Amino acid sequence: MMEMKPLVIGDLIVEKPIIQGGMGVGISLHRLAGAVARAGGMGIISSAQIGFQEPDFTTNFVEANVRAIHREMKLAREAAPEGAIGFNIMVATKHYDVWVREAIKAGADCIISGAGLPVSLPEYAAQAYREMEEESLPIPSRRVKLAPIVSSAKSASVICRLWDRKYHQAPDFVVVEGPLAGGHLGFTPEQLKEYGADTENVPDTYRQDAYDQEVKAVIKVIQEYGEKYNKHIPVVTAGGIYTHEDVEHQLALGAEGVQAATRFVTTWECDADQAYKDAYIKAKVQDIVITQSPVGMPGRAILNPFLERIKKGDRPAIKSCFQCLEHCDIRTIPYCITMALVNAAKGDVDHALLFCGSNAYRAERMESVEEVMRDLLGE
Repeated sequence: MMEMKPLVIGDLIVEKPIIQGGMGVGISLHRLAGAVARAGGMGIISSAQIGFQEPDFTTNFVEANVRAIHREMKLAREAAPEGAIGFNIMVATKHYDVWVREAIKAGADCIISGAGLPVSLPEYAAQAYREMEEESLPIPSRRVKLAPIVSSAKSASVICRLWDRKYHQAPDFVVVEGPLAGGHLGFTPEQLKEYGADTENVPDTYRQDAYDQEVKAVIKVIQEYGEKYNKHIPVVTAGGIYTHEDVEHQLALGAEGVQAATRFVTTWECDADQAYKDAYIKAKVQDIVITQSPVGMPGRAILNPFLERIKKGDRPAIKSCFQCLEHCDIRTIPYCITMALVNAAKGDVDHALLFCGSNAYRAERMESVEEVMRDLLGE
């Protein structure tokens, strides 16, 4: 059995090389992130519309989200005072800079950022520290670790080159998210088809070897920038990580850790409503489908009455705009993704977008975070 070494990100040491992926809206908040951090992994809170439970969310959504960022981080830290806890923040969201700055002020150990290239992430992080100095806020001795999410060697090269040129720095670690991931995917429909990751029979059609080569290419790119900046930059892989064998496979490729999200949904500690978790447990392999999100990206979700109606051309009434996405036209979108995801988190599963990874159908029962961690690590 392969030895499971800690994930070392500069002066941040994660005892067990498992990162729990960020899931929004409201799926990975303080309960899940705190439990994973307490178990020795890295817990990740999703900032996506994080304030959806605030009473003024529909009228004052920026302030509602900011309050929730601080509250969720505080509660997660109380659950795991010594654990590694960070945020997943999507580039595609409006007020991206605000969420980054507030997450750092709240005490995040890291920020993992995708759904677009996080070109300005280092700038916003630096701005947060300047604001903390101006406001006489305590500045942690350990600086926040910044990690872009990439899907290919090309995107890894682009983001590293931009950070190198604009900020004279390299990422602290990199998450490579493959085509088996849940939610929004960093692949075109054509690329998903090329990898055999766009069908109802992904377990039979997925071209693992082809994407393994891409992962190795990303690792090579990152090593080059690590050498340039004389720093070790770990690569963490994500997408389809469900078993200990999956973890061993990724580590054998050269990854130093894995990010898993779907596996943590059916835990007692997951912040989602039980009806959302039950949808995973009830799902069959043919229920996991690729859908086109209003974001303009392919997404993986569970086929349910909501998606069936959308496929037929039904358009749910959009009562208000939450200004969640940078590029969203309320006049043309098929549905409001915020409301669809909020419905999921609250358990109104027949009117919800149920994002999931390709392995969601494998969930058979509820587990504890501790059980999932032990299973992934082969303990």
